[in-house]
Amino acid sequence: MKNKKITYKNFIHKKNLNLKMNKNLGNNFNKYIKKIYVNLDTTKDTFHSLSRKFKLNFKIDEIKKFKKFKTVTIIGMGGSILGSKAIYYFLKKKIKKKFIFLDNIDENKINNLKKKEDLKKILFIVISKSGETIETLSNLLSLQIIKKNSKNIIIISEKKNNPLHLLSKKMNLHLIEQKNFIGGRYSVFAEVGMLPAYLMGLNINEIKKNCLINFNLKNQNFLKDSSVKLTNLLLTQKFNNLIFFNYVPQLNKFLYWAQQLIAESLGKKGKGFLPLVSEAPKDQHSLLQLYLDGPKDKIFYIFSSKKEDHIKLNAKVLGNEFNFLTNNSLNQIKNAQKNAFIKVLKKKKIPFREFKIEDFTEQAIGELFSYFILETALIGKLAKINPFDQPAVEQVKISTKKILV
Repeated sequence: MKNKKITYKNFIHKKNLNLKMNKNLGNNFNKYIKKIYVNLDTTKDTFHSLSRKFKLNFKIDEIKKFKKFKTVTIIGMGGSILGSKAIYYFLKKKIKKKFIFLDNIDENKINNLKKKEDLKKILFIVISKSGETIETLSNLLSLQIIKKNSKNIIIISEKKNNPLHLLSKKMNLHLIEQKNFIGGRYSVFAEVGMLPAYLMGLNINEIKKNCLINFNLKNQNFLKDSSVKLTNLLLTQKFNNLIFFNYVPQLNKFLYWAQQLIAESLGKKGKGFLPLVSEAPKDQHSLLQLYLDGPKDKIFYIFSSKKEDHIKLNAKVLGNEFNFLTNNSLNQIKNAQKNAFIKVLKKKKIPFREFKIEDFTEQAIGELFSYFILETALIGKLAKINPFDQPAVEQVKISTKKILV
């Protein structure tokens, strides 16, 4: 499938699939996608954020005052922060402000922030859907920035009886309500992704512009083919490892967003893909031997870009043996390595998919988000797995609180 912004291809050989189940999966796909599209504008669920009628819980006029901040620190975990982080690094060349992401417990990072930055001049966006994420609360407390009527703190949380919501009321901090019907890892088009994107100086309407592109008939056919084949692989459990083989550095943070989306949504009932981010061509010199000659339990997602660079190599100094490098750019070399890798995958009939980024725009990153949200949720539905809950994660959260009490 080729759109203006991204080219998608699948290379999943028939020998890797249980072809008997494909017809039933295809019929179920038609039923699910129709239901999603019919209810998109009216039903308050995960998919509603893709609709043009979706309304954010903030008005541009009320947050314009925060645009004066040149440095912004976002505090959150998982789906609360990975989306905005992906947007920032994908479009960093367009963004003039400095964004800092606190998405782990890292004492050194906290201490460096306190030493090197004037915290009074930083806008802090604190995000937790539940309002009680331990790591988020711990990072917020460690910064010691909470003061009555603070003008440099925005809290995004559900409006319910939780610590962050109650804190915003007690200290009179700016609160933006996070919608309770959209889970964190699916919330990039809601407040947690679009507020930071606006403050980055990006056009949030452009980010959402291609959200519906995968409902077009031609694109839907590719989505169907992909969802059916990947569900087939998930159910037969022949391929448990999903390798994001990435030749595009700007895409790394997006892939960590996709990693959470796929792992938490589909890793249930003894099934699931283990998504791993692998940087290319670097990992061709460390992991490629295992990838190609090790256990045949992997499917590869290969990411590349059409980006042109202007640095041409002159290899005459190395002698005739390496003269083939002369007049090639760094991106041409990466593409040659990618094509050589693909050639071997085809020869060995190892399943893979290819995603080529045609340009680095708001529309492109929005299209990527919407495609992976739809595909992942549909695979869950087809496999009879709830793609929206995370029961095992909740068990660990409950256990952690008991240990700390």
